[in-house]
Amino acid sequence: MLELLKIKNLALIEDMELEFHPGLNVLTGESGAGKSFILRALDFIMGEKIQASMVRPGTHKAMVEAIFLADDQEMILRRELAAETGRSRFFLNDSLASQDKVRSLRDKLLIHTSQHGQQKLLKPGFHGLILDSFLPDKSLLTDRNLVLGQLVKLANEKKTLEVRLSSLSEKRDYLEFQRSQIEKVKPQKGEEEELISTREKIKRRAELAQSVQKALDILHSPETNLLDNFFELKKTLISLGENEPDYSAHAVELENVQALFEDIDRTLRSTDVRADTMELEAVESRLWELAQLRRKLNRSLEEILSLGQEIEENISFLDQGELSLMQLRKREEKLGNELSETISELDSMRKKSALDLKIKLENELRVLGFSQHMRIDFEYSPEEIYPGIFENKLRLLWVPNPGQPAQPLDKIASGGELSRFLLALVGLKSEQNLPTLLFDEVDSGIGGTILNQVGQRIRDLAEDRQVILITHWAQLACLAQKHFLVQKNVIDRETYTFCQGLSAQESKQELARMFGGENGLKLVEELKNETRN
Repeated sequence: MLELLKIKNLALIEDMELEFHPGLNVLTGESGAGKSFILRALDFIMGEKIQASMVRPGTHKAMVEAIFLADDQEMILRRELAAETGRSRFFLNDSLASQDKVRSLRDKLLIHTSQHGQQKLLKPGFHGLILDSFLPDKSLLTDRNLVLGQLVKLANEKKTLEVRLSSLSEKRDYLEFQRSQIEKVKPQKGEEEELISTREKIKRRAELAQSVQKALDILHSPETNLLDNFFELKKTLISLGENEPDYSAHAVELENVQALFEDIDRTLRSTDVRADTMELEAVESRLWELAQLRRKLNRSLEEILSLGQEIEENISFLDQGELSLMQLRKREEKLGNELSETISELDSMRKKSALDLKIKLENELRVLGFSQHMRIDFEYSPEEIYPGIFENKLRLLWVPNPGQPAQPLDKIASGGELSRFLLALVGLKSEQNLPTLLFDEVDSGIGGTILNQVGQRIRDLAEDRQVILITHWAQLACLAQKHFLVQKNVIDRETYTFCQGLSAQESKQELARMFGGENGLKLVEELKNETRN
């Protein structure tokens, strides 16, 4: 049961707090006042999505909080929506909770029925979901969905594997060719850079050898014979210095120069000038091999190294892929058999449940004003849910009037009939755990005596569970044990939605408005007397 609902800064609602009656609560007001949005706030707190744009302008976040009474214990749910990011947070009893956790509580706390639900009834695919919601044991349904999900996932894996195997099989010869070219050369990471560096060093040593030899030739070649000529020049100057002292000083200086040349000669002779011709040829040959490999494969060496690893993985995949594919097929066969067995059991359970639902639903609809001769049937047709695996899909058929053939519900039902059909289903569904029932204008398309019968059924439902009803019919609103009026007002050029609980006199005034004004007061009194009787 919903005890309290608080809404802050959501759409046109600035700050609203509503306390609900355990029985029948009715919300009325002009069209567009925001009645449905109040129920939408309850959907939001139970996990449905609302856009960040619904946060009231000028505020940072919206908040919806509700207090439920479940299993004789209060449960506080709160959800906050940030305007800037659109992200929301769930709180259960003031502790953070996951969306899945909150959604798992929904069936126990709320059933929301609206005109949108009528549109679902017009979709044959929804009919099977209706029956499944009434199954006494839903474990088979859980097993069916689980195994089918595994099969679909496996089928995707198998398809991906088959496509990749097919593609690689076509390329295998080329992959083998690429691998043989790479294995022939066996490139190493960083090898080319290292070879280029070695080649440069060898070239520099060759240039050094040439320079050393040239210097030695200058010092010792027969044409110049620089060291010997210096020695002879020094001896001549010493001899001249015996008669001319000035030459002695030059002889000493020349001796220093000779010592310098001799030192240069020793240094040159000690320099390693061994030829690296063979090493250079080996380096050049290896660089040529690498260049040829790059040209053949049209890739850089770094890309070729990655390609080599990729080729090994692909060829290994091809070798192992068929085995993997065989294993997937065996697993698919096993899961397929398991799914077929589960569906067989599920179909039997569905047919038994359908007979029970048929009787209960026909009784409910008769209470809601349908002919005593009306009949509901279920049509089953096989549908392939996985290659080679079929499941019986259900479609609702009915005969609203005697003498007519059974026809699909979505083909012949009027809006008013759909409204009552939906009300009957919700009434049966809520018997399982007595959640709060939210009815949003499910009375559309009906009137007169049928409207009174619908009102009586809603009042019956409210005797043992809480009902929150949005209606434009005074005949239904007068049944309320608590009456709320929803209004939209403009204050200081800003629009606000307000909701207030009405006193008995205020409720009469609102019912009179729904009847058409002051002249409706007399009708209200008559209606009140009728409902009391």
